[in-house]
Amino acid sequence: MEYEPIPLAAHGNAGVELYHPDNLEYDGTYLQPLPEHPPVGSQTFHGLPFLIGDEESSGQNCFLGFGRDDKLYSQALNIPIRRQARHVIFAHAVLETDLWRGGPVGESVATYVFQYGDGSSAPVPIRERFEIGNIPLPWGQFPFLSVPDREDYLEDRYQGAWDYAGFRQTEVTKGVPYAYYLWVWTNPYPERVLSAIEIVPAGRKFVLAAITLGHLDEFPLARNTRVPVKITIEDDAIAALPFRLDVEVDRGVATYAYPLPKAPLDQLAPDMKGFGAPANESNSPAYTQIAAVPSATVTVKHEDKRLGQARWGELEKKGIVKADAVRLEVIDSGKNWVQVSVVDADSGQTIPCRVAFHSPEGVPYPPHGHHAPVYSNQPTWNVDIGGDVTLGQIAYAYIDGTCQGWLPRGRVLVDVARGYEYEPLRTWVDIEPGQQRLELKLKRWIDMNSEGYFSGDTHVHFLSAQGSMTEAQAEDLNVVNLLQSQWGHLFTNTEEFTGGPHLSADNQTIVYVSHENRQHMLGHLSLLGLKTPVMPWASGGPGEAELGGGLDITLSHWADAAHAQGATVILPHLPTPNAESAALVATGRADAVEMLDFLTFEHLEYYRYLNGGYRLPLVGGTDKMSNETPVGLYRTYVQLPRDEEFTYDSWQQALKAGRTFLSGGALLWFSVEGQPIGSEIKVKGGGTVEIEATARSIFPLHTLQIVGAGDVVAETASEAGARELRLHTHLKVERDTWLAARCAGPGYTARPHYDHRERGIMAHSSPIYITCSDQYAVFDPASAQYMLTLIEGGLSYIRHRSPQHPAEKTTWHHGLSDHIAYLEAPFHEAAEALHRRMHQFGIPH
Repeated sequence: MEYEPIPLAAHGNAGVELYHPDNLEYDGTYLQPLPEHPPVGSQTFHGLPFLIGDEESSGQNCFLGFGRDDKLYSQALNIPIRRQARHVIFAHAVLETDLWRGGPVGESVATYVFQYGDGSSAPVPIRERFEIGNIPLPWGQFPFLSVPDREDYLEDRYQGAWDYAGFRQTEVTKGVPYAYYLWVWTNPYPERVLSAIEIVPAGRKFVLAAITLGHLDEFPLARNTRVPVKITIEDDAIAALPFRLDVEVDRGVATYAYPLPKAPLDQLAPDMKGFGAPANESNSPAYTQIAAVPSATVTVKHEDKRLGQARWGELEKKGIVKADAVRLEVIDSGKNWVQVSVVDADSGQTIPCRVAFHSPEGVPYPPHGHHAPVYSNQPTWNVDIGGDVTLGQIAYAYIDGTCQGWLPRGRVLVDVARGYEYEPLRTWVDIEPGQQRLELKLKRWIDMNSEGYFSGDTHVHFLSAQGSMTEAQAEDLNVVNLLQSQWGHLFTNTEEFTGGPHLSADNQTIVYVSHENRQHMLGHLSLLGLKTPVMPWASGGPGEAELGGGLDITLSHWADAAHAQGATVILPHLPTPNAESAALVATGRADAVEMLDFLTFEHLEYYRYLNGGYRLPLVGGTDKMSNETPVGLYRTYVQLPRDEEFTYDSWQQALKAGRTFLSGGALLWFSVEGQPIGSEIKVKGGGTVEIEATARSIFPLHTLQIVGAGDVVAETASEAGARELRLHTHLKVERDTWLAARCAGPGYTARPHYDHRERGIMAHSSPIYITCSDQYAVFDPASAQYMLTLIEGGLSYIRHRSPQHPAEKTTWHHGLSDHIAYLEAPFHEAAEALHRRMHQFGIPH
């Protein structure tokens, strides 16, 4: 028998009434609640068996109670043992304390005298907060030499009470005592028979609940630290199922289990260095981290099905153990605490970036203060946002250029990236025993700022202003527009608004906190550069506004309020939601449109408005709402006029002027007749224009195209994929039109990034406009009719479906008496503008 409980029922003199609140000193400042019913009978604590009373104990006379009370033992009690033992484990607790009154630590509660068969003995003092602890436990007053009867435990990974949402991010919860503390006495003479244990009380009330003998040559409570263990499921059917593994250790602890990559990380997506790898979402291979005593049993489960068990001591000794359908392997090569610096290869200066470190098996070793995986590998919408990002299999830590933490000895895979203008790094390094420093170098392959281009993300949520700054610098991004918003009854980033920019020390990184105002039917608006808030932030009820809310405002009124203070109005994630977008475009209220995905629908909608004759710059934003999207994965490059200083205002003005291209990983240069993106080219009476375009990227590109009026009019391609594509051609132009450049994968399809939206790697410019007459005049009747239909739909929603406050009981923010007329006005204005254009181009309506 490994661990042997000693029957104490014959000596029992007290029952569970000892734990009644009336019998305990309690001032309400304790870490754990009072036990409703202390565990009795056969129990297991920390994987060790205990017998409290007898097997079927009812709670009467199940304890050995000591103290001054007449019903308790006040004199020494001798408990026969008559066995050899290497360790003796006690389950006991102090039931009265002066600690919360400022009493001294280490007061003697009793003396346990260990008596040997040869007549010798070993007395051991049992001191408060040393060998024994208090019930209830005052906060922060854990004993030094004993442990609570409850182990540290993992929070439920997939569900739980609302008020534990934050605790689930911690994964682990500290075990606090329910009723007892476990103290282990190590026998200095295990070969001798232990004849008895004499309990000599000192007067303080305490309970001795159980005694268990340990016969193994191991300390019964785990003290070693965790080591990684690889899990391979050899049942192919279970291995292929969606990930749902759990690992249990009876005499120790195990972390959550996580998938490992199916192949070595350096072989996965080699042309996506620094930008993630395909995620393994199946059950095998996987890993966990285990700390346990040698006699512990490790159990691997899939949901409730047991897949295999192994003895921890055997696994530690052999390194690999096969147990039923499971193969377990300890993959611990040792570890060093290492200080890491990432420097610019040319200047030698440390540079912000994002980093990931992995063992050869794929076990992540995040820098200290960062996560791997993030939030237990669960979705992170508005949860645990900032400091980390997950791209498929790889979680990256954002750092200022330096970090520190544990790295495994031997080969370590390093993965580092800094936006699209640095060559990402994915390489193996060797960590030698004793090594404490590691320097990594990143090479800038192009400096877009030196060419007048400054990048920005138009659409970010949930980060803090400082978090946005940290991540922007690590992604080599010049501007982050952090947008406050409303989500039902939730308002986010309310404390971040200042009405001005947050600047880095070198003024090259700007964070501006502004708004995304949202309505679930009419649409969304990103209002960049607000100096005062534009309220309400959302309207018309769920899903954007509060439950039961009324439609109080339109997008057009938001846009007018933003323009009144010089802000920029962007139609985000064109074209959805899609009811008022057409009205905004028709009345000139939209300054630009945003793509955040590589979707045909988005392209067609954009081209439809351009073909309708509207000049709309294109911008890129991420709509970042989780740690599954890097800031700036889709970004806007804005070219400032020559010699103009980079400020937030100059960046906004150049964006409005259309000097932009959207980058999802590639960089674009595009000109017509030598004039840059956003220009208007006069070709009186028509003629031939010279077109030049270049696409460059850290990712392979296959197609570079020129689009005119929505059709591909010129193209160059690389079947194998290239880092650079160039196109130089001439195009005959006979009427007013627009031209834009775009690049992506084969046939203008796009290889996906590993963010949760799987956005395509691409780039797309804003147009260059070609005018063959005195004034730019492009018109498409189908586009106009499409816009009129949307306007009709918006009006129909307002009149017949929108929730409305009773007029006789309401004073609206606008102060007008006819609220419906107020809401409809921008739509009528837009319809009139469209009808004027149709008349101008001779289209009946």
